[in-house]
Amino acid sequence: MLKALLRLFAFLPLPVIHALGAIFGLASLIGDPKFSRRIRHNILSVQITSSAGECRKLVKQTACEIGKGLAETFGIWFRPTIKVLKWVKACNGWEHVETALAEKKGIIFLTPHLGCFEITAIYYSAHHPINVLFRPPRKSWLASLVEEGRSRSQIQLAPTNMSGVRSLFKSLKKGEAIGILPDQVPDVGEGAWADFFGIPAYTMTLVGKLQEATGAKVLLAFGERLSWGRGYVIHIEPLDAEASPQNINAAIENLIRRCPAQYLWSYRRFKQPKMLRTHKDSATDKPVKA
Repeated sequence: MLKALLRLFAFLPLPVIHALGAIFGLASLIGDPKFSRRIRHNILSVQITSSAGECRKLVKQTACEIGKGLAETFGIWFRPTIKVLKWVKACNGWEHVETALAEKKGIIFLTPHLGCFEITAIYYSAHHPINVLFRPPRKSWLASLVEEGRSRSQIQLAPTNMSGVRSLFKSLKKGEAIGILPDQVPDVGEGAWADFFGIPAYTMTLVGKLQEATGAKVLLAFGERLSWGRGYVIHIEPLDAEASPQNINAAIENLIRRCPAQYLWSYRRFKQPKMLRTHKDSATDKPVKA
């Protein structure tokens, strides 16, 4: 029943989907204190605005964009791929993909929680295969929706475990692409502390390890959400530095500053993995200050 409703929802025009999402986002901002408090706290912590007025405006814009992101996800998952691709109005930086493919060492796409992070894999998979790292939801009914929605075209899903990491490694060895959410907080022992907007954030080290082992090219990609449901513009650019946690965070910061309202400020980016919460300060493991 739920899937049937989502399939009907997916056939709505994108302006309608985004409008409904924006309403839901604003309603959540008003009706969910935890949701609104986290957005405000993160925006204030990173000091991305210069005044209280700008902060309030960004909080409202962010809530709208988060709502749009939730609504569009179901539209992308359950709408035929050929129709979803029509929502992509442009792709800036595809030449970096062609250059990387010519080197035949694989591509590591870093797609942060910015804009529409579902559309980038769909777009790339229309041209070439891609293996995407994802964290399976704990609820079985949601897990089935995620797997069905994302396992389409030439997209393969790799769970966040050793089996999934081996799968990513194999794809790179074949000269194929993989996709990773680089601002997802890793488990204990799988990350290092690196500043993110000047705040220590536990950041995955997997990207650097995969690059070192394969020589793969690291590309940053995000789908900018156009206003009024006009579609998306995909931006792709190389990480012109070593794939260290600090360099990756700095690159993500630069992307966010272009479209600050489209970052998922409700995400607990500065949380501490459970096993680290009782650790004392050290050169490699220090608790988050935010």
